[in-house]
Amino acid sequence: MAVGRGSMNLFLATAVGLLVVVFWTLASYAAESKPNWQAEWERTVQAAKKEGSLSLYLFQGEGELGTVVQLFQKKYPEINVVTTLGRGNTLAPRIMAERRAGKYLVDVYISGVTTAYEVFYRAKILDSVRTSLILPEVTDESKWWLGQHQYVDPENRYILLYLGNVGEYVSYNTKAVEAGEIRSYWDFLQPKWKGKILSRDPKISGSQRIGLRMYYHTPELGAEFIRRLYGEMDVTLTQELRQATDWLASGKFAICFFCSEILKAKGQGLPVDEFHTAKWKESRAISAGNMGSIVLPSQPPHPNAACVIVNWLLSREGQSAFQRIISTPGEAKNSRRIDVPKDHITASERRSDGVKYFDGDDVNYRDITPVTKLMDEIFAGKKGWLWVEDL
Repeated sequence: MAVGRGSMNLFLATAVGLLVVVFWTLASYAAESKPNWQAEWERTVQAAKKEGSLSLYLFQGEGELGTVVQLFQKKYPEINVVTTLGRGNTLAPRIMAERRAGKYLVDVYISGVTTAYEVFYRAKILDSVRTSLILPEVTDESKWWLGQHQYVDPENRYILLYLGNVGEYVSYNTKAVEAGEIRSYWDFLQPKWKGKILSRDPKISGSQRIGLRMYYHTPELGAEFIRRLYGEMDVTLTQELRQATDWLASGKFAICFFCSEILKAKGQGLPVDEFHTAKWKESRAISAGNMGSIVLPSQPPHPNAACVIVNWLLSREGQSAFQRIISTPGEAKNSRRIDVPKDHITASERRSDGVKYFDGDDVNYRDITPVTKLMDEIFAGKKGWLWVEDL
């Protein structure tokens, strides 16, 4: 039976229509079959590439950080990264002044905790870091130390810590002290050490503030230990860190609280070392240091690019690169990710299972006021304080 031309055209049109429907159905199914995070991530990356730029504000002083940024730039060449370096006491006033003038120039701010919390958080100018996390390996908190993301703010949203550096705050001259004879902080109060202890001035800014807060809030030590150390042991105070390390190495002092670059000096053959306190009775301290926190100022110029670098930096790839490039002996940067290898970090600077740590960035213990009041009392009760400058 012959088929008319009209019937044939109708048949072909129907067949083409069915193919179109099948095609779009399959395409739609393929799109919907992608995990939600993957679709969101692909949209974010494409949007970031269209933005084409990223304004990154970083702590000044870690030159190697530029290498980490270059790795990100290499992976996402369409996103031009512009870095602004500085310290909190210079960047914060500048950023706040710009915002008052209606200029919103910062996408991501990476530095220490103090400025992020005391300035930006208190001014309520931060967007949530938590809601910017997309990649499953980043959002999976089982990949992080203690099985959780660590935030400074009470809301657990705005100031994310990605470093947990172990602090050893007391060092010694290896010719004057046998490491094994000190097994507790209380051992420093033995009469034999009177007049032989050097300390960074507790009243100025620096790592000693974390150490002193740890001593103050550790039940086994508390205010009594601080009072006796600085009130009874004729401790010499200094603000000259390089000279302090030299004097420790020369044997002018046997013990130093809060000296710096001790492992570097040890590597140069000088007779100095840090006490390894992991097996001591009292806590050790961890902190994010001067570049271990990340925040997102509100109204960023490139929000998608900001989201991309946050996820990359917190990924295993990003944290492995960061930790490997930035870490140096005595200045190890310890990622809070537990799946990042620590082989290149000296044993004394690694976090250890079963060790009790004092988190120097915990908002409940950040207030230094009780410690400074205690130090004022001690200073007021002492006459003839010894200072390095007087010797």
